[in-house]
Amino acid sequence: MAVPLIQQLRVGAYIMKQKLKGNRRYPLVLMLEPLFRCNLACPGCGKIDYPKEILDRRLSVEECLQAAEECGAPIVSIPGGEPLIHKEMPQIVRGLIERKKFVYLCTNALLLKKRMDDYEPTPYLTFSVHLDGLGEDHDRAVAQEGVFDIATDAIREAVRRGHRVTVNCTLFNNAVPERVAEFFDYVMGLGVESITISSGYAYERASDQEHFLTRTQTKNIFRELFRIRKREKRKWRFNQSILYLDFLAGNRRYQCTPWGNPTRNIFGWQKPCYLISEGYEKTFADLMNNTDWDAYGVGRYEKCADCMVHSGFEPTAVNEMVDRPLEALKVLLKGIVTEGPMAEDFDLSTQRRQPVEVMDAACRRER
Repeated sequence: MAVPLIQQLRVGAYIMKQKLKGNRRYPLVLMLEPLFRCNLACPGCGKIDYPKEILDRRLSVEECLQAAEECGAPIVSIPGGEPLIHKEMPQIVRGLIERKKFVYLCTNALLLKKRMDDYEPTPYLTFSVHLDGLGEDHDRAVAQEGVFDIATDAIREAVRRGHRVTVNCTLFNNAVPERVAEFFDYVMGLGVESITISSGYAYERASDQEHFLTRTQTKNIFRELFRIRKREKRKWRFNQSILYLDFLAGNRRYQCTPWGNPTRNIFGWQKPCYLISEGYEKTFADLMNNTDWDAYGVGRYEKCADCMVHSGFEPTAVNEMVDRPLEALKVLLKGIVTEGPMAEDFDLSTQRRQPVEVMDAACRRER
């Protein structure tokens, strides 16, 4: 089982509670970024592009726990930057676990073996290790040699100690499905719980803008991956819903649910989502009430045109699973369709154009 039963039950109960209350918009996962500083300089990420005074900033333990209380989501994902650099990360994680939050601590694993003694194995904590391929493929993606070996060694040690471990993999337009399939086989052999897969998103601060996927490229790559999986009976476990995977293969037309994974970072609550930064609010309530949600999404805004990332679309898929469980069961039993026409996509002809020059408002104030 890719996700422990206790997590499935608690998250399911939370969703049903929201449905019974008639809440149309509610968060599933809090994206908590307590710092932007990192010990890598991946070309597909622009977080370390901020000036030193911003990279030196941290959210305190109190601010992190307050964000979790405000948001109320049952799951907290802690990306960065590199969270293990944060000296108070053990206290943050313990505080979240005490509040019965399921924590996914995202890490490049360079510090994982050194810091592992700070964390006790528990169903409420998962180390989500960033790996983008085998050996040289991953090292090239993170622009540093030897990282793959360090990360996989740390994964083995974490699994040996009884920790929940997943791998977070981002695919770009240079991905070769057969090579990715080999990577998935290797990862499963490490004993990890599951894989979180994502199409490379056009993170606007990234230095490498050439390798992000279009929606058509994403669908073709994932169709081929699932074709290989079905044909060769590969035993890959994914930390995502079956309907989201079906969406990646081009079989569903989903609009994103940006409030499903709200982001709290050193600037505040980021509008409108983890991938797009167009201002900040001081409180979660302000984020929900002051954001023009209908202005964002595929076919609505140019920045969203090629996005199929789980942070926006997984909540949509989960909601459909709850509302239409037989539909999810059908895909689970029959498998993901990998042949034939794809679902009709959104019309982009009337989408709102993005400004010619877009700068993060909070960063502009800091500069």
